Amino acid sequence: MTDLETADPEVLRTAMTEQLVTAGTIRSKQVEAAFRTVPRHAFAPEAPLAQAYAAHEAVPTKKNEHGITISSVSAPDVQAMMLEQAEAEVRMRVGEIGSGGYNAALMAEVVGPEGSVVTVDIDPDVTDRARELLDATGYDRVGVVLADAEQGLPDAGTLDRLIVTVGAWDIPPAWTDQLAGDGRLVVPLRMRGLTRSVAFDRDGDRLVSRSAEVCGFVTMQGEGEHSERLLLIRGKEIGLRFDEEWPADPDALNGVFDTDRVEKWTGVTVAPAEPIKGMQMWLATTLDGFCLMSVDAELDTGLVAPQNKRANITLLDGDSLAYLAIRRTADGAEFGVHGYGPNAAAVADALVEELQRWDRDHRQDEPVIYAYPASTPEADLPAGRVITKRHRRIVISWPHEGQASKSIITEKEK
Repeated sequence: MTDLETADPEVLRTAMTEQLVTAGTIRSKQVEAAFRTVPRHAFAPEAPLAQAYAAHEAVPTKKNEHGITISSVSAPDVQAMMLEQAEAEVRMRVGEIGSGGYNAALMAEVVGPEGSVVTVDIDPDVTDRARELLDATGYDRVGVVLADAEQGLPDAGTLDRLIVTVGAWDIPPAWTDQLAGDGRLVVPLRMRGLTRSVAFDRDGDRLVSRSAEVCGFVTMQGEGEHSERLLLIRGKEIGLRFDEEWPADPDALNGVFDTDRVEKWTGVTVAPAEPIKGMQMWLATTLDGFCLMSVDAELDTGLVAPQNKRANITLLDGDSLAYLAIRRTADGAEFGVHGYGPNAAAVADALVEELQRWDRDHRQDEPVIYAYPASTPEADLPAGRVITKRHRRIVISWPHEGQASKSIITEKEK
């Protein structure tokens, strides 16, 4: 056995917490105290101690018939990040959508015995497990409810904070209806294929973002489920994932990778470990034809060399496409573009132009994300990329918005 496998859980819990504090993920005393108190391993009894207390590792708790994880105890760094985004306080009423048990226990520590926590999940296996583990660890005051949260949290009343711990495609009206007038919603929201944990403050009938962080979660089940669409090319080697748009003529891409590659470099560089979330969101909000490329690891022939083989930024235009590439430099890396198809050069130029515009005008910027009721007229929306979903019109608005186009993208129901 390794030292980690035989270590005292309290020692591992302290080390995990201090790692998150040092990294700046945990910033507040109340969140730090919660992480030092709640025994994470008790909510992941199937996992070795080393895995349970790994700061950046989720613990799967249920898989479907295809072996895909549909429920998990989220990674500690993600849970800490979202709790800090929520800024819950003592005596607050907090709701959670997606029940693992551990996160609800952390919330219970933050709001104290005078506050309240209710967690909801659609899966009876998940709620039964959460109830059992919460009771076993002394958090019987946390309410656990079996329900489809699309219609809100039954019997939870008005909430000061609502934290969603499953990937959401939309924001149902019931969630905001249940928020207090000054309440906050923290939700992993998928926008044009990119998921961000967005902390929204309620402002009348709209929501306004306070922060947005990169994250990944298991997807929503039930009425709110909405899957991306996948276009496979070269058998199953290369896939293009679409969240809002779908090619007018998918067959036009047959043989696109049989054409000569056009390669362009941008002069846009990044330092090692430098976050690029702003660049990703800029491209998603300024480019029509935006999608994400993935390459099957087992079928990869090396034909394409994207910057990220799991979810790489790609621009599609008819029978041609261009994707984000990267090459190492002495002190980091430089972004480039690879184009394919009859119109490869023009599509590559369009992607290069937006990369350079982000670098020149918006590298230090963060967009504001608004969520309006779906019935809101376009004239009443701020400038920015508008994504019309079933319940909401999401607007992603950048500083100096006059430099960015205002485009309307309507989600296509399947």
